[in-house]
Amino acid sequence: MKGIIPKSKAKGTDICAMGDWCYYIIRSDLGCFMMSRDLNKGSDISIFSLHTSCQNGDHYLADEDGYFYIIKGNSYRRVKNLTTDSNAKVSNLHSNCQGGNHYFANSGKFFIIFQEKGTYRETKNMNTDSEGVVHKLHPKLRNGLYYWGVKGFISFLKPVSDWGVEYYTGTDLSKDERDGVYSVHPDVVNFLPGGLSVTKGPAFGTWESIKTIDNHSNTPMTWQKKINKKVGYEKEKMSEITHNWKIAASVTAETGDLAKLIAKAQFSFSAEYGGSHVSTEKESWNEATEVEETLTFELKPKESVYLWQYRLGIGQEPVLFCKDLKIDGKPKPPTEVPLPPAKT
Repeated sequence: MKGIIPKSKAKGTDICAMGDWCYYIIRSDLGCFMMSRDLNKGSDISIFSLHTSCQNGDHYLADEDGYFYIIKGNSYRRVKNLTTDSNAKVSNLHSNCQGGNHYFANSGKFFIIFQEKGTYRETKNMNTDSEGVVHKLHPKLRNGLYYWGVKGFISFLKPVSDWGVEYYTGTDLSKDERDGVYSVHPDVVNFLPGGLSVTKGPAFGTWESIKTIDNHSNTPMTWQKKINKKVGYEKEKMSEITHNWKIAASVTAETGDLAKLIAKAQFSFSAEYGGSHVSTEKESWNEATEVEETLTFELKPKESVYLWQYRLGIGQEPVLFCKDLKIDGKPKPPTEVPLPPAKT
């Protein structure tokens, strides 16, 4: 399967927008965020590092005055810059403003969506709940994965459909008065959690046959030879997803190869979102190279031995070649997964 992971299942991930028509996608798991001028056209994409104090928030929103808000539990942090954590100030959330599924700011107000209740709260201040009022959320606007607002418009990311990744834009959450539905540019989709499953295809894991050794004689034999195997990941192939991104030097310094982190994350996701639900932390993530290994073992008369290597890929392309080999007496690929399950 394929799909974008909803905010409810991706802590530290969110989409927000600022009054100068800048859109921000926060990925705490990658330690950075994306900024773009247009999610539909994928224009002016830049990647910046995320300050440690601004990571792992429950919700992220931005207002038209140039402030970001990071909600954790029952308090929020207001900052001017997500990279430097400048002008930071922490305030408590009013009890009426706690427990929302989504938060965003728009036209000088804050909006808090309670999807299960089918309502949303509109307030001038999340600390005092001044001018707070509750509205009905239109049923057709309840299934958003992420919500954001800018310049009087309210948008949400729709679940992936036959038409790919799209977002809705309107002006009133209580009415289904659509301004439009727009596709998200592939360069933006690649940064969203689960996005590679949409642009490249779901992740897969498979055993590849490396070599077959046969003893056709009627006597035992000792087989000892050097074999070559590819180990590591296809750096050049994966780097294609970042070609149109301007990546800040601080991101490279702190995270290394960003495309590698995105691929590792994709493998860790569940099959529902195009992942393999495996941890690849102990695998070699250096650029794929040929490695020589000497093997020695005994073969009985008329016995055949098969050498297998496990590899992970995205779509149709193998991406990661695991370091361990499996030696088996059966011509069919092994069925077990040699990697530990990803932490949930």
